[in-house]
Parts: sequence; C-alpha cells; structure tokens
Amino acid sequence: MFQSTRPTFVIAAHNEERVIGACLDALLKQDVRREEIIVVANGCSDHTAEVAGAYGVTVIDRTEPGKAGALNAGDAVASSYPRVYLDADIVVPDRAVAALVESLQVSPTALAVVPCRQLNTAGRQWPVRAYFAINERLPAFHNSLFGRGLIVVSQEGRERFGAFPSMVADDLFLDSQFAASEKAEVGGVSVLIEAPYRTRDLMNRLVRVRRGNAEMRAAAATGQIHVDVRPSDRWAWLRVALPHPRLWLRGIAYAAITVLAARRARHTPTAGTSWGQDPSTRERGAMLTHGMAT
Repeated sequence: MFQSTRPTFVIAAHNEERVIGACLDALLKQDVRREEIIVVANGCSDHTAEVAGAYGVTVIDRTEPGKAGALNAGDAVASSYPRVYLDADIVVPDRAVAALVESLQVSPTALAVVPCRQLNTAGRQWPVRAYFAINERLPAFHNSLFGRGLIVVSQEGRERFGAFPSMVADDLFLDSQFAASEKAEVGGVSVLIEAPYRTRDLMNRLVRVRRGNAEMRAAAATGQIHVDVRPSDRWAWLRVALPHPRLWLRGIAYAAITVLAARRARHTPTAGTSWGQDPSTRERGAMLTHGMAT
C-alpha cells in the first residue's frame, strides 16, 4: 500500500565525529527535513553529539554504548514511516532516498529495501582486496538486507518486531524478519562501502560478524528470539571462484581468511554491547568519499 508519510532516519553513532557531518550533509541535500533525522550518539568519547547537533537534527546523547540500544532509543522518538536505519559512516548518494522510498511504496510485496553496494578497495592490502573480490560476488549480498549500512523498512515491516535485541548482528536480525519476496535490492542506487585498509582490521571485523551471527543463531535455536535466521552458505565462495581461473588465488585467500576468522570467533566471547566499528576507515577519512547513484 502506498504510504504518504515521509521517512524518519535513525542513525546510531558511536565516536563518529569525523564522518557524521558528511552523512548529514548528503541527506540534507536531498528532500529530507532536519526534523526527520534522529542521531543517537552513545558511549561517545568524542564530539559526535555536538557535530550532529550543529545540523539542527534531533540528537539523543546516551552514555551507554551499544548499537541495539541506540536503534531502540531512536525508534522510541521516531513518529513516521518508512523507517530508515542508516549507519553514520554512509554517505547516501543524491536522489537515493527518493528512489528507495518510492521502490518500497510501489512494490506489491516488499516490506524492506536496500541499495546495491559498491566496495572501495583502492589502496588496501592485497589480502583485503582478494577477500572482497570474492565477497562482492556472493549471492547473499544481492538477496539480503545486510552489508549496506542502509535499510528502509515500511510501517508494516517495522511492526513485525518490537525492540532490537541486545546483539551485534542488527542487520541479520532485520534480514531475518522478512521472506525473500518481502525484501528487495533496488537497482540503480548504490552506496559506497569502504573496505578495511589492513588485513588485521578485516580479520577483526570478520570475527565480530561471526560472533554476532553465531550469537543470533543460538538465540533463535533456543527460542530466546523468534526469527528464522538464514543458514550460512559455507561453499558459496567456491561456486563463485571455480568458474573463473583468475579468481582461484583470491578464492584461496578468501577461504584462509574466513577459516581463521571462524576459529578466532569461537574463542572470543560475545558481547551484545560491542560496537564493532572499523577504525581504519575513520582514521584515513575515507568515508568522506560519496556513494554513487547509477
């Protein structure tokens, strides 16, 4: 059903003073009003709240860290739909907001939509480039809601669940709320995702992701949360690499990094309040580069 209301943006931000300005600049250049943007700064030791406040948007300054808590705090004061969950380090390309909202409104089945993603691996270490050469081709990143830092959810979709659980894998939680026919990737709109610069930063990110995914699957299996979490497709990388000899060496690197991350994740305790931020992209100011609408 067509929704006449305008979207509300919920931006969870933890120590994002270097990138939150570019994120807000991009939104306010589009048909987005300041009162439609909610920035939830929490657990910050920098000037995230002050930078966001200078834009005249709604700012919630929480002392407690944790993305789930930040999303819930933003939802508590949001009043319109669709609801847009946006990471603070994402620069939304021009006209993307209108395109995503329109796609959600006109679709007969979609309750949540995401843009395509474009990975920036320029200047990264070779193992990082090799890993993402495979990762960017995985089918899961074309039929899911994760990996973009931007998810648009309709009112009906948001009413599927209550609060975000105190877990790391918020994107996987959202993805698990909807059947395949109820979520869509919008062609013609893409966001630029910055890859970690160093192999150790990539490894840290993967360990956090695997920890969070395992935590959510365990909670679903024991009935702590009621979601149907998609199973892990462990051999998707091999199906991607095998038909293309030029990807074989990269496939080996991908497999080695993935196995090592899985082993480390099993020996690292989960933490529902862990932010899981990659410092390498912030340190270099890489996120000031705009995403692109194609």
